[in-house]
Amino acid sequence: MKMPAPDRPALTDRPALLRQRDRAIRQGFADVLHRIAADEIQDRLSEVNRRFTAPAVVTGFPGPWAEAFPDARIVPDDPVLDLEPGAHDLVIHAMALHWAEDPVGQIVQCARALREDGLFIAACFGGQTLQELRAALAQAEAEVTGGLSPRILPMGEIRDMGQLLSRAGLALPVADVLTQKASYRDLLHLARDLRAMGEGNAMAARLRRPTRRDIFAHAGAIMASHHADRDDPSRIAVTFDLVFLTGWAPSDTQPRPLRPGSAMTRLEDALKELRTKKTS
Repeated sequence: MKMPAPDRPALTDRPALLRQRDRAIRQGFADVLHRIAADEIQDRLSEVNRRFTAPAVVTGFPGPWAEAFPDARIVPDDPVLDLEPGAHDLVIHAMALHWAEDPVGQIVQCARALREDGLFIAACFGGQTLQELRAALAQAEAEVTGGLSPRILPMGEIRDMGQLLSRAGLALPVADVLTQKASYRDLLHLARDLRAMGEGNAMAARLRRPTRRDIFAHAGAIMASHHADRDDPSRIAVTFDLVFLTGWAPSDTQPRPLRPGSAMTRLEDALKELRTKKTS
């Protein structure tokens, strides 16, 4: 999830992504992970001693987010976001940043839309999401055809994704992950669920012809052999890592780290004082 160089090939086939999302919404959107992310964000906001009065949500799936945040302005995750500078005290980038061609640019636009000391929160897939499927498909294709095709979107590592916040000029950056394990009957069941989530293969470099059935059959056998559900070995298990990024629009009222060397007490003296209190 690095900022693309001008001559770098596109990562995402945007028209294909929008078609997949539209199809998922029309045919019955599988929104469970969106609802988990929305619940997690609501829990985090409940711990902030502030009432947000002008929220906005950037997302490719307005349904569950409009329901979770009925007072928010819902904005599509277009390359140029429909957000006014300084118009919001809260901006949520909801389950779309992993598809962004320029994730830093998306966060920068959200940061500009914040008022002073406004809060930015992003939730997206990252880390080890679908690592089991990625490995099984790669092994199957290599063994069947001797080649390898782009099939699973590259996922950003949490450390790299956290650095995006600082690069976008946000203060007090925090990145953490919520891991969800999902169980499926087989590879076909998983593929149908990803389709219903609007998370199929929309990479620009994907194959433009149907994949051979024996590749999927072999991948399914690998999944069943190496990634069986521990609670029900007749099923397969996959990982979804929900990465949460949090940062604040800079403000003079925010706490700041001390200047190096400005501490009034040595660490050694502080530890001695703690040990003395424990033994007294």
